[in-house]
Amino acid sequence: MIGTALFKEVSPLSSKDCFIVIERLKSTFNFPIHVHPEYELNFIEHAKGAQRIVGDSVETIGDDELVLVTNPTLEHAWVNHECKSQAIHEVTIQFHRSSFPEELLERNQFQSIKTLFERAQKGIAFGVQAIEKVRPLLKTITCETDGFYSVMKLMMILHELSLSEDFRELASHSFIRQERTHEEDLRIRKVIDYLNVNYNKQVRLSDVADLINMSEPSFCRYIKQRTSKSFVDFLTDIRLGFAIRALIDSSQSVAEIGYACGFNNLSNFNRIFKKKKGMPPTEFRENYRKKKVIV
Repeated sequence: MIGTALFKEVSPLSSKDCFIVIERLKSTFNFPIHVHPEYELNFIEHAKGAQRIVGDSVETIGDDELVLVTNPTLEHAWVNHECKSQAIHEVTIQFHRSSFPEELLERNQFQSIKTLFERAQKGIAFGVQAIEKVRPLLKTITCETDGFYSVMKLMMILHELSLSEDFRELASHSFIRQERTHEEDLRIRKVIDYLNVNYNKQVRLSDVADLINMSEPSFCRYIKQRTSKSFVDFLTDIRLGFAIRALIDSSQSVAEIGYACGFNNLSNFNRIFKKKKGMPPTEFRENYRKKKVIV
């Protein structure tokens, strides 16, 4: 194992409050990659060129950014990267999971928020349309003086976001080792379980199709429909998730990790990794380690 660990943020959110809003005007991002048990909605303006890290997702952001993270073990951070702005505006909302008890989320009116929380286990980045929908609420929640009305505004924000289709999941399934959710039917769960066990071996399309009693063409259409990816891309992303976890958490060489995760040679691993992540695995590991701190 490598000699660094994730910074565990201690939130100022008290046990007696439902949530906390932290508004900052700043010129730099200086908080390391971290984890915390609180759910977090992070809104950022005027930070084009900054880099967002959520699990194994590393992306350069635009002028507007809105991300929800509901996984207490999902590493995340924003770093300066190419951002030159001196007027970064950040609104961070942290809230307890217990503020939305299971009994409440099971009610019909809260089903969409429950689904939103489940998807945000991987981290969710919202698009421009979703951001514009909730921007007025995000602006006014920071100056709301009545605690009750501020809670209502948070619920409205989450409700609007839960109805939006303008979002992307960030971290890969295999990176976070996500537990099954009510959304996944038995067939796709069976496929994912099989690939999570056999990702490091040769995986034949026919074998996976047979697993759920489908012809190969039908299976390919099914995977495309359920994941928006081809079977090859879906398998590759699972392998990359395991590879990135090993790059972060182990001292194995890049070549050892590539072979151990089902890539047939180092050059192929480097090529696919760079295509998917924008940088070779060695650079990814170095950058990630620089942004972690010893606890």
